[in-house]
Amino acid sequence: MNKRIDIQVWLLCLALGLPAIPAVAESLSMQDREAINRLSTARGHSAEEVNQLLDQVSRAGERGLPIEPLANKVKEGLAKGVEPRRIDPVLKQMVGNFESAREVLQESVAKGMVDQDQGNRQRAMESLAEAFGRGATADEVRDLARSGHQQGQRMSPDMLGVGAKSLAVIKEAMIPSKDGAAVVAEGMRQGFRPSELADLAREIKRHGQDFREGRITTESIRDQISKGERSDRLFRGQDHSGSGSGDRGGDRMDRGKDSDRGGRDDRGDRSDRGGGGERDDRGGRDDRGGGGHGGRDH
Repeated sequence: MNKRIDIQVWLLCLALGLPAIPAVAESLSMQDREAINRLSTARGHSAEEVNQLLDQVSRAGERGLPIEPLANKVKEGLAKGVEPRRIDPVLKQMVGNFESAREVLQESVAKGMVDQDQGNRQRAMESLAEAFGRGATADEVRDLARSGHQQGQRMSPDMLGVGAKSLAVIKEAMIPSKDGAAVVAEGMRQGFRPSELADLAREIKRHGQDFREGRITTESIRDQISKGERSDRLFRGQDHSGSGSGDRGGDRMDRGKDSDRGGRDDRGDRSDRGGGGERDDRGGRDDRGGGGHGGRDH
């Protein structure tokens, strides 16, 4: 199935005269392999159990999928005492999310909506996979890529990844996906940087109760964005008593160096979560030059 999808995307790229994103094989490092084996031995697991996990990670790397988040998931699970048989389905779901991420990214490049030469492809795949792990669907992300695309300008892979993750965060506030996607797409069209999109999603989630009870509407937020308002000004005056109080927990936002540079922050992740890697709602590095639509910088 995966080979058929890759061939179909390659043929589409060939027909459109556009380059396909190359799948560069990755190998599990000796350091990761040794760390996993040490953890396994310390927990008393058999070599056969752990070798199945290592083989799954290695096969994903051979297909050009990001290997480090998968290895980190294995190490994290073993360190927490999770049985290998419980780690296995989590890995499978992560691999599936990465496959979907690559497919959507390749399609978006082939259709001229994403410039593969901008930004960081692997970070974009990790963001897309995390978005799928948090509840976004491939079709929703495809629609977001189409609606967020600005005629004549292609977004970076990072922008698509952060846009998808932002949509997933908004959906966690029980806001309809089509409404959340409309807001995120408008931000993309208006040249929001990745960090601004992530902040927008975080604020919408924080005020989720206000949206659900009609005190704020996605239409009003989208209208303000279309008129040039930036994410840091959209919710001024909305923080009245009790606003969004039910949405503050569990949405940790790390404004430190690692978060802003797209580093790995697994502190909020759980070993039994089937996401695409680290959980960081800021969406990675603040790419002022490659954020998406011509680098509007404010």
